[in-house]
Amino acid sequence: MSWWRHAVIYQVYVWSFADSDGDGIGDLQGVRSRLPYLRDLGVDAVWLNPFYPSPQADNGYDVADYRDVDPRFGTLADADALLRDAHALGLRVIIDLVPNHTSSEHPWFREALAAAPGSPERGRYLFRDGRGDEPPNNWMSNFGGRAWTRVPDGQWYLHLFAPEQPDLDWTTTDVREEFHSILRFWLDRGVDGFRIDVAHGLAKDPQMRDVDAGQASHPHWDVDEVHDVYRGWRRVLDGYPGDRVFVGEIWVQTVDRLALYLRPDELHTAFNFAFLTADFSAPALRQAVDDSMRALERVGAPPTWVLSNHDVVRHVTRYGGGELGLRRARAAALLMLALPGSAYLYQGEELGLPEVEDLPDAVRRDPVFHRSGGAELGRDGCRVPLPWSDASPSLGFGPGEATWLPQPAAWKSLTVERQTTDPGSILNLYRAALARRRDLPDAGLTWIPTTGDMLAFRRGPGFLCIVNVGDDAAPVPDPVLDEARSASLVLHSDPRASGEVLPGGSAAWYAHSDRDGGLAG
Repeated sequence: MSWWRHAVIYQVYVWSFADSDGDGIGDLQGVRSRLPYLRDLGVDAVWLNPFYPSPQADNGYDVADYRDVDPRFGTLADADALLRDAHALGLRVIIDLVPNHTSSEHPWFREALAAAPGSPERGRYLFRDGRGDEPPNNWMSNFGGRAWTRVPDGQWYLHLFAPEQPDLDWTTTDVREEFHSILRFWLDRGVDGFRIDVAHGLAKDPQMRDVDAGQASHPHWDVDEVHDVYRGWRRVLDGYPGDRVFVGEIWVQTVDRLALYLRPDELHTAFNFAFLTADFSAPALRQAVDDSMRALERVGAPPTWVLSNHDVVRHVTRYGGGELGLRRARAAALLMLALPGSAYLYQGEELGLPEVEDLPDAVRRDPVFHRSGGAELGRDGCRVPLPWSDASPSLGFGPGEATWLPQPAAWKSLTVERQTTDPGSILNLYRAALARRRDLPDAGLTWIPTTGDMLAFRRGPGFLCIVNVGDDAAPVPDPVLDEARSASLVLHSDPRASGEVLPGGSAAWYAHSDRDGGLAG
């Protein structure tokens, strides 16, 4: 079976993972130094957010050169060394690819600005004439404001995000061939796969029609022509040995639309945002699981579960914050890691980190914050540098005192160092769950009838997962209890759990143990 069908992949936000030189910004050498931590945590692979040369208008998602490393993060030699170290530790490496747009400092866009309307240089981007003094249509940027910026000769260019991120025109041969070359550049260096940013956004309605009020689908998202792009990419990837993988960031209306991207000649996997956005309730979580597995089974793709990432509020906070949010986050971790398929962990979720909601305005970098005039706080709150230890004023993040975003004082109690010595910490819960997950039966999921706030399922004959998403302790329902009595309670998210009662907001794994202590089945 391909490794990515069941892998646990850890997302490293390079800015905020580990700083080797004391400048307050994470870097590739810092990531290298912490790879043993990731191996010991029990993950199978690492996904690195963009580390390419960039003006950093959107923290690296505005790429000026797809074949090098930003000096803030190190050098190309550092990237090569990171790949070697990771592979030596048994970790695979996935890197971020940003194909919807480049930086406005990319050589291609500079050439486009210097060229005339209708030129091949402008043809690589989406330049259009306006409607008098108005832009070509009423499209809005995801970061607030118009999605069009006017250049001195009167034309407008499209940017679905910040003006510093002009959208590429994927109908042009230049663009398609360039990205085939970029894929080969990194595959030749040994990367194991690519996470594709805004994978649903590359194709646009060629007529550039206005968006009508209440319109369900958008003329620049999930346009069918995008699938031809990924068929070309898949042919490139399939020419390399080693079971390389694509994972798409794909926000679409339904899981059935998502499944279209995962047909056998396109992408391998995609993030399951239906699960991420589901309420912490039994009906919502079960529907997210059922819908996803049904749709993806039809195309032979595995589900890929995720609870947090660098673009959303951390789930400890989404689930209520404080002790309630942490308790629910612990339960959600056991639920996610018990499901068939692969899972993505966002750095710091294994520490139970909450969203930092009180950052000073002066330190915020997210263009969402600035383009909305502060009306939207943006995503900086989930990107605060990790607390590793008491070794420095930056909580072990680096040798210096400063961090590019300030760490809350309360995080001193959440460091890796402190949690490692606490048997009941969420870090040790993740370590235990990831170790046991390797022995889970290679089987699908069968729900066991429950009522109220309980969810329960089995995988094969040897494993049960039970979750109480309610606020109050509840007895394990009789149909579940009958099966659980023949197994052992091997892992729980709440120490108050027993074989027959689950506290509110908790989860438990039951298993038949073989003589070596693993899970049967």
